[in-house]
Amino acid sequence: MTNQVDNSKRRFLTLATGAVGGVAVVGVATPFIASFFPSERAKAAGAPVEVDISKLEPGQKIDVEWRGKPVWVVNRTKEMVDSLAKIESKLTDPDSNGSDQPEYAKNKTRARADKANILVALGVCTHLGCSPTFRPDLAPADLGADWMGGFYCPCHGSKFDLAGRVYSGVPAPKNLDIPPYKYLNDAVLLVGEDK
Repeated sequence: MTNQVDNSKRRFLTLATGAVGGVAVVGVATPFIASFFPSERAKAAGAPVEVDISKLEPGQKIDVEWRGKPVWVVNRTKEMVDSLAKIESKLTDPDSNGSDQPEYAKNKTRARADKANILVALGVCTHLGCSPTFRPDLAPADLGADWMGGFYCPCHGSKFDLAGRVYSGVPAPKNLDIPPYKYLNDAVLLVGEDK
């Protein structure tokens, strides 16, 4: 007696097993492949931040967070901007040659030319990463008669002028970093993107 093999059943079972196996492979591979892409939280941590500067008064500073670091936005008065030239001899790097900053901030004010009064800087001391305090007061007793305003790091005594340039003879090795930024309009700037 000869046994007849039903090839159509065999073909169906082979295709069904292959399809189920393919679905299983896709099900296992999907989370693995997804792990190569950043999470929404990670994307948000590096995403640009919009800052409303419409209510930023002259002489005032506001803080925003970008990539987990403080970013200062300071609306400098005309007197503050004019004082920058008076202290260049006391600075380590007055021309900001050794600092991290975009091309458009490589000038005396370390700001975009169309809004030289607005300083945007990372609020992290370049010495050991403390956050300096904003000291716009002139000639305070603790900082000396030649203090024209700026930022003072209480951790180790580093001093920066109102453009974030570091004074000579302090622990900080370089000027405060300037992040990439651009203006979306007169009232809003975008920190983290400049293209």
